[in-house]
Amino acid sequence: MSALAHRRFLKMHGAGNAIVVLDLRGTPLRVSAAEARAIAADPGSSFDQLMVLHDPVSAETDAFMRIYNTDGSESGACGNGTRCVAFAMLDDPAMARPAEGGRLLLETKAGRVGVRRNSERSFTVDMGRPHLAWDEIPLAEPFPDTRRIELQIGPIDAPVLHSPGVVNMGNPHAVFFVDADPDTYDLGRIGPLLENHPVFPERANISVAQVLGREAIKLRVWERGAGLTLACGTAACATVVAASRLRMIGRQANVSLPGGDLFVEWRADDHVLMTGPVALVAEGTFAPELFAGIG
Repeated sequence: MSALAHRRFLKMHGAGNAIVVLDLRGTPLRVSAAEARAIAADPGSSFDQLMVLHDPVSAETDAFMRIYNTDGSESGACGNGTRCVAFAMLDDPAMARPAEGGRLLLETKAGRVGVRRNSERSFTVDMGRPHLAWDEIPLAEPFPDTRRIELQIGPIDAPVLHSPGVVNMGNPHAVFFVDADPDTYDLGRIGPLLENHPVFPERANISVAQVLGREAIKLRVWERGAGLTLACGTAACATVVAASRLRMIGRQANVSLPGGDLFVEWRADDHVLMTGPVALVAEGTFAPELFAGIG
């Protein structure tokens, strides 16, 4: 039987992004890829991202987070999930630990992430600095200018999407800017083709963005390892950075996704801050039969 059987979890939403928070602090347990897929497949615990809390690696941090996609792969960052984790660590009776001033410092394999509470259900996450060099994203070949790279889908003389900006915000992102409503693009078909394009050796999140004004963007996202999603915090951050680099906006914008709005600011110190809501949906425990057949 899996050691995760009967473990308690929280089901949450961050701007529509389905998040499951699992606390494994105080134990040596780790979630396997097969266990993550089993959790995602169950309607009661389905998620876009599974956020797993472990004991801190560094003494000055509050927890180490592992982040899983629905296919069992690990992600380096998830802004919407990090807000949900902050709520759980500050408010949930079973997960809460004392924290000074509603602030937390969390650690992931992509680096440290600071979170502060703005109100009961609103949090701001410091997503760190964007990585913009081709080998940091990473890309399979050198591109001296990552504001736009040579990549398209569709006929060569009339591509459906072309020339994305690429940014790493803990995960690789490709952002295609379009004039039409992003809802008119078949991202469910286009997304997996571009996610797995050879130019992205670690795959990529694929976004279609429409700039509506100097501080307003409409966005849809195909998320690496998860598929179509109602929201993606790192994609919102990557989009603001990519749009700002092209001088389409300033250094901040309200990003509207199908699941809700996120406010993103690319500060002068190069850190990207993302502010958005959290919602608690339910709590539950994993049934043992969920992990049947998993060694």
